[in-house]
Amino acid sequence: MLEAKIKSVQCLSLAGLHRMSYKEWGDADNPNILLCVHGVTRVGDDFDSLARALAGDYRVICPDIVGRGRSGWLKNPQLYVIPQYVSDIVTLLARILKDDESQKVDWFGTSMGGLIGIGLASLPGNPVRKLVLNDIGPVLAPQAMQRIGDYIGQDLRFDSFEQGAQFVRDVSVSFGPHTEAEWHKLASDVLRQDKDGKWVRHYDMGLSLPFRSATPESAEAAQAMLWAAYDAIQCPTLLVRGAESDLLSAETAREMTERGPKATLVELPDVGHAPTFVHDDQIAIARKFLLG
Repeated sequence: MLEAKIKSVQCLSLAGLHRMSYKEWGDADNPNILLCVHGVTRVGDDFDSLARALAGDYRVICPDIVGRGRSGWLKNPQLYVIPQYVSDIVTLLARILKDDESQKVDWFGTSMGGLIGIGLASLPGNPVRKLVLNDIGPVLAPQAMQRIGDYIGQDLRFDSFEQGAQFVRDVSVSFGPHTEAEWHKLASDVLRQDKDGKWVRHYDMGLSLPFRSATPESAEAAQAMLWAAYDAIQCPTLLVRGAESDLLSAETAREMTERGPKATLVELPDVGHAPTFVHDDQIAIARKFLLG
């Protein structure tokens, strides 16, 4: 079975240096590059199925955004915000593009990974050729953000992997139907044992700090900035929405097809936030857009 190489790159924040880990799939000399970026408490391992399916066509790069998985943590949790993540990705691109300023990359971003993609693709001179936004847009439903913020900040410790896996499954039911093996992997990707033998989620609990410190005024300003960034995108864009999503409304998705890059919209039935793209029918949607 095709396996990935684990690599890392050193990045900079206002709090100092940190390392960002990433998985690399496919031929390292392939000029066609696909970046796959995960959601707020997930990791690059989420894209193993998608990466294996596309590794014959792409060099697939799946980072663990700082504070998650194999990557380091920030000394100042207030820096767990989209501008920092975009900065880290620019550092990663400087590594993988090998000083070729004309080279382009394709982007697949789930939830937070889509927001990072919007931030990058809005910048003048950016390298994004095609953009996939997986259940995310400039308007984030307040009730969903509250749910996610509460979930992030729960410092839970489980006596067994099975207990932790059941918790991950319970809070991820909106991902839609999966097999027992798929649920096991979705849990094992984000659980680890601590020094006391307890099973914990594999991210910095400080991720919740920017959520807790948000105000209605700051949320409104962030929405305005996200729309401005979205409107600046010029590359072909695919928007995938779980038909039962509580984060990306049908109204926002429709508006995204009418302004900015005028995204092509695909809605997936019986799925909420967010489609996992581990199933062949979902992978086929990404393949058709990216390679068609």
